[in-house]
Amino acid sequence: MKLIKGGITSPKGFKANGFWAGIKKSGKPDLGLICADVMCNAAAVFTINSVKAAPVVVCQKNLKTGKIQALLANSGNANCFTGEYGLMYARKMTELVAERIGVDPSHIFVMSTGIIGRPFPYEKIREAIPSLFKGLSAKRGVSFAKAIMTTDTIDKQVAVTTEIGGKSVTVGACAKGSGMIEPNMATMLACVTTDCAITTPMLQSALKEAVDVSFNAITVDGCMSTNDMVSLMASGLAGNRTISTKGREYELFAEALKAACVKLARDIVVDGEGASKFFEIKVTGAKDFKQARDAAMKVANSNLVKTADYTDNPNWGRVAAAIGACGFKAVTETSLKIDFSVKRNTIYINADLGLGDAQAVVYTCDLTHKYIDINGKYN
Repeated sequence: MKLIKGGITSPKGFKANGFWAGIKKSGKPDLGLICADVMCNAAAVFTINSVKAAPVVVCQKNLKTGKIQALLANSGNANCFTGEYGLMYARKMTELVAERIGVDPSHIFVMSTGIIGRPFPYEKIREAIPSLFKGLSAKRGVSFAKAIMTTDTIDKQVAVTTEIGGKSVTVGACAKGSGMIEPNMATMLACVTTDCAITTPMLQSALKEAVDVSFNAITVDGCMSTNDMVSLMASGLAGNRTISTKGREYELFAEALKAACVKLARDIVVDGEGASKFFEIKVTGAKDFKQARDAAMKVANSNLVKTADYTDNPNWGRVAAAIGACGFKAVTETSLKIDFSVKRNTIYINADLGLGDAQAVVYTCDLTHKYIDINGKYN
């Protein structure tokens, strides 16, 4: 397995495009499309926020088909808290794309990100669709990646290759996310493609495993969004024998998928709003994975920890207090061990609970004055 240069159009059978459709006043790209040459097996993971944006509601329904051929995404408007009109427009977005490629609208995903509660600019999207399709190309993956950005300062892309059954299999992906980041999941959108031949149940299983150690292991500010979603489309054009059960070939694919998702998750944290430092928080000695994850996330979301390390003042006492706030009865002053190390702008925090053998890693960033400036003006 190795990382290669590329993104969502690196796997066989995918084209993309993205440009400015007039949604953002800034003139920056705000509408993107991924289109597969064939109907794909699909998987997805969604926000657990009870207030779900219209695209999330539509995609959760469409996922039940297990088959998706295209994904239309916009930035600049979240299409959330937009009532029945918002839901209608999300459905119409699927219809616009479906009509162009000759499939049922239930085989289309839609994504939106941006400001909540604003009227949705459906007409601008409708008018842009012909040009969006005309510009589809295997060379325009980066255009899509830029079209889904909001407060991001960089586009986030990755591609991974591995060999399965003597065939070269590729996983490509892009993501957006910078603020309002806390699982499950965050104001982040991630689109993943692969040419691996794999059944829908195995695809969903592999995605859940990958998300648990990547997008559900990051936090910037502890705030959960209404729109987050990770989609995965598999064209099956790599030519490998179809993966239908767990085994060596499944593990090879899952490993490549995890590598792609972890890379994007780390990029989101590095690009956290106003961030100047990256944190890797590892909790070991837990009785189970959940306990380790809970402790690591408690530290990652501590404003005291995040602000102290912003000013180059690592304070292990604040880490101890955060872990203690989890209420683990067996964790005491004598059982807890904490270690700090700093390499360039990366801070490593290791905490041993002394309760068992389980461990978890969480990624976050510092909390700076710039974060307040960005979010104070975001409207």
